[in-house]
Amino acid sequence: MLLSLGAVLLAGCAKDNCQKVRTYTIYKPVFRTKDSVRNNIRSNVARAIERPGKIYIKGNYIFLNEIDKGIHIIDNTNPAVPVNKAFIDVPGNIDIAVKGNVLYADLYTDMVAIDITNPLQVSVKKIIDNLFPYRLYGNGFTTDGNATGQIIVDWEKRDTSVVEDCTQPFFEMDGGVFIATSGSNGVKSSPFGTGGSMARFAIAGDRLYTVSRSDLEVIDISVLENPVVRATVSLGWNIETIFPFRNQLFIGSTTGMFVYNISNPDQPQPAGRFSHVQSCDPVIADDNYAYVTLRSGTNCNTTINQLEVLRLSSGSSADPQLVKTYPMANPHGLSKDNDLLFICDGIAGLKMYNAADVQNLVLLKTINVNAYDVIASGNHALLIGQDGLYQYDYTDRNNIRLLSRMEVKVP
Repeated sequence: MLLSLGAVLLAGCAKDNCQKVRTYTIYKPVFRTKDSVRNNIRSNVARAIERPGKIYIKGNYIFLNEIDKGIHIIDNTNPAVPVNKAFIDVPGNIDIAVKGNVLYADLYTDMVAIDITNPLQVSVKKIIDNLFPYRLYGNGFTTDGNATGQIIVDWEKRDTSVVEDCTQPFFEMDGGVFIATSGSNGVKSSPFGTGGSMARFAIAGDRLYTVSRSDLEVIDISVLENPVVRATVSLGWNIETIFPFRNQLFIGSTTGMFVYNISNPDQPQPAGRFSHVQSCDPVIADDNYAYVTLRSGTNCNTTINQLEVLRLSSGSSADPQLVKTYPMANPHGLSKDNDLLFICDGIAGLKMYNAADVQNLVLLKTINVNAYDVIASGNHALLIGQDGLYQYDYTDRNNIRLLSRMEVKVP
């Protein structure tokens, strides 16, 4: 059982008996059997978007992760009027990737291959057990049925006020609970997983590469419906993100960026690294440069908020070199379309830069959205914000047009 203290103090200690009245937000896990969870991985009735995470575009459909719950299927045939069509229940889901007509998703410790030929009638083709063992425990609970025969599918939330002794904090005896705490930003924590702009799945050629906190998994998807694990490569600790470009993988960690050559797809080889202070760092790359965002307000223990531009070497193992840094407010996800660079700068908004000259990025536009992650391609930007899923047309970079917004429901 995990009990995190620091709840809101409502009344001071009484002089005689030293008691406090505290209000706690309590979450209790809701379990289902492993078999019932797996049998329910199908196109179910659409549900409201509450905790959006990773996003993937395939044809006219958007696949949007609902953190720890599953995947929204959104018909985007008309970007001005997207339609939430269905929901795939995948408890513990944080990452997704798509190739052809198969979607790959994590289910806590397992990986699921799902046929999305007809997104409204999906079916499971294969499950690889225990591919992500670090997801076995969360918030003091066993999350995965490999150990217990049951899987956490949801959390029941309630607030309660109790009188407690100053030296004896509150806990319940009738089952496991997670007690939320207020962080430095005043927002209460919850037991749900972390989404963010940190992609941990990446497809390059006929391989799916996934990163955990310390390892790189190489998965053969030459037969899309039958993924096969080919290799596990140790990367070190605190690995966070992965981005593929041509024959290289750019891997972000809390201490820097690693470059791996995948000319031999089953044997990734180190091809350079760039170290920085400890920070969370999503990364993207083009032919000549890598772009890394560092931000505060995370468990990465830093106060730095900036964009780093790194020059990539044409050699096989030369380290990237820092070209320039740009101050930011609290940058998250980023994307690049030719010479346009998009950065989700948290509460400071979505920023679009002319990046033709990396030594002199020119800010073209700031959109006032609490921006979280973005995919920009072909004059169309898909943005996840705190309060919605936004789509923009930037055919005219001097006149970006909002096409649509799908509201995120506050849980």
